[in-house]
Amino acid sequence: MKDIKKDPFDEYIKNLPPTRKELGQAWSAAIGLQDVDGLKPSEYLYETAKKNIDGEISVDEAGELINSYYESKEGHVEHGTEEADKVSARIAKLLSSNAFVFSPAEYLSIHKELFQGIYSHAGKLRDYNISKKEWVLDGDSVSYGGASNLRATLDYDLGQERDFRYNGLTMTEVIHHLAVFVSRLWQIHVFGEGNTRTTAVFFIKYLRQLGFEADNDLFAENSWYFRNALVRANYNNIQKGIYETTEFLEKFFRNLLLNEKNELHNREMHISGKFLLGHDDPINDPINDPIKSLDIDEKSKQILEILRDNPGITRGKMAELLDCSDSTVKRKLGELADRNIIRRIGSNKKGEWIIQNI
Repeated sequence: MKDIKKDPFDEYIKNLPPTRKELGQAWSAAIGLQDVDGLKPSEYLYETAKKNIDGEISVDEAGELINSYYESKEGHVEHGTEEADKVSARIAKLLSSNAFVFSPAEYLSIHKELFQGIYSHAGKLRDYNISKKEWVLDGDSVSYGGASNLRATLDYDLGQERDFRYNGLTMTEVIHHLAVFVSRLWQIHVFGEGNTRTTAVFFIKYLRQLGFEADNDLFAENSWYFRNALVRANYNNIQKGIYETTEFLEKFFRNLLLNEKNELHNREMHISGKFLLGHDDPINDPINDPIKSLDIDEKSKQILEILRDNPGITRGKMAELLDCSDSTVKRKLGELADRNIIRRIGSNKKGEWIIQNI
């Protein structure tokens, strides 16, 4: 069991009366979804969110306060914080409204509303091809939609879903279908940035249209798992015996829609299998992998393996992968730095850990 320090905002949300619970969950999901891009909201955002939840201000006024706050800062803010705050407020506004039309135009509109003034391409289709190195794929990338046919692909996928009939399906079949649908929608990657957050908001509102009372807390607490599950649902490497699978998304959705308690661990999705507890990989023996031969404890070796694949990963994400506390990761990093095995370059927010001397 992880020894995680309780988030005061998380405790605040859990103790809300039923009349304010839904709005609280909207804010919680909005804040949690920033984690998919490694963004952390400011304390001011939390304070403003509480004022809205407590009924002191409207959700529109909360957004206006956030905008005014950053106008007064004149650019003197930490990297990504302004985006996290503004997008959180906008997601909370969208999730607190029942207005929704299942259409490509709505999907594009959500992106525009979330990222207007943040990205120059807000609400616009990307006009270039992309690839992204994924930790869960050991540095490989999903094959995303080609820039030349994004709109046609989006229209087709949403058209197929709009015409689909759920009559007669079991809940297991419904969940499998929803997992396939949302993973295919995400794989198109219509926008240059902000695809996961846009897809999550669109999908939550679609679930409501289908009659589900989805608990947004799951998106708040497991947003990185949600994204990694989308990645695994769209990745094949037949030569290595790896095939796309919706099993991880389905576990997430069974918790979301059926209130099941499936354990959700990012480490289980890593294609190498090297982060599974008790995993013994004969390929990574001391001869071929210098990390294995170091005179350090197993947890420190696991941290080094993570840093080798993703030197910019946050302590929080490492703690989640390793099922330990943030303080444990911090202590282990300090021990490795003291032994000159790793060193930090750059700032606390934008820096990276460099493995050296091995």
